[in-house]
Amino acid sequence: MTILRHVLTCFFVLCAGLAPAQETAQVATIERGPVTNLPMPRFVSLKANEANVRRGPSLSHRIDWVFTRRDMPLQVIAEYGHWRRVTDREGMGGWVHYTLLSGNRTVIVDQDLLPLLARPEEGATKNAVLELGVIAELDECTPAWCRLFAGGYRGWAPKFALWGVFEDEIRD
Repeated sequence: MTILRHVLTCFFVLCAGLAPAQETAQVATIERGPVTNLPMPRFVSLKANEANVRRGPSLSHRIDWVFTRRDMPLQVIAEYGHWRRVTDREGMGGWVHYTLLSGNRTVIVDQDLLPLLARPEEGATKNAVLELGVIAELDECTPAWCRLFAGGYRGWAPKFALWGVFEDEIRD
């Protein structure tokens, strides 16, 4: 048993009053997509320069609009056959064919003039300053910081200033 699992077991048994079997059931409840068996919801990026966003999961459904920003992060919230229901950072979305999506992770800068820092700590040297709406490649994330690549620059930004990564997500 790993130390983390042991700590979780102690927490659930002592603090929450749950038996170890109940603790295991609660920790392991990750919703999975019915088609891909991947975690739901999850973030992906737009692979194409244009993607029709449809009202339903087939070519016969009406196109509500077109996403036109390659590499834009999207959140997958449902799956049906070859279709994924996605939302953007404003909560707008619909059904997109899976071939137009990529597993490459990107984020959108949600804070204007966001410093891209040399180290994941306040006061570190600024490598660049990112404007609101910039799309950056997502590398690794700690509980509070994410390492990004944008416009030829690399550095760390606070996670709260990004859309396209979960608050509790850790990436190595």
